Amino acid sequence: MRKIIVEAEISVDGAMGGENMEFWGLTGPFRSADVTKYLHDLLFMPDALLIGRKTYEVFAEVWPARQGEDADRINTMPKYVASRTLQGPLAWNATLIKGDIAEEIGKLKQEPGKDLLQYGVGELTYTMLRHGLVDELRFLVFPFAFGEGPRVFENFDKTVLTLIHTQTFNTGVVALHYAPASGD
Repeated sequence: MRKIIVEAEISVDGAMGGENMEFWGLTGPFRSADVTKYLHDLLFMPDALLIGRKTYEVFAEVWPARQGEDADRINTMPKYVASRTLQGPLAWNATLIKGDIAEEIGKLKQEPGKDLLQYGVGELTYTMLRHGLVDELRFLVFPFAFGEGPRVFENFDKTVLTLIHTQTFNTGVVALHYAPASGD
């Protein structure tokens, strides 16, 4: 069975960048070669992306104009988009998930292939967590407090996580990998 891995880049106070360019500007000085390699390796691990509407719209606007190995990878891999408002067919090698989101993602997990990756945390993540579909949460924590914006779990229930891996990078960025605890 394929695993679903959720990755989010956050500040130490749990803020996520989303569309906030100021947040992403603050991450720049911390994107050392080892952080870049971590993100590169993560991108090449799955064979498809799971994304919500907001991420799809932002990524589909930005990534097709980029060049290089990472851009080629993300632009050509299949993407499954969860949205109640988008209408298909979608561009950018994307397929709209129709019907019951949790049921359809459960079917995707059963298909042969490599893991599925979701960038960012949002409504899609919460839906997958509620239905026991997320296998791993990976937080790339940048050493600054942002003080505003959405927080990684601000609209979700109490959730117990089990730490399964940590990695510290040269610039003080820390990768924290968690599995949702079973039976919570």
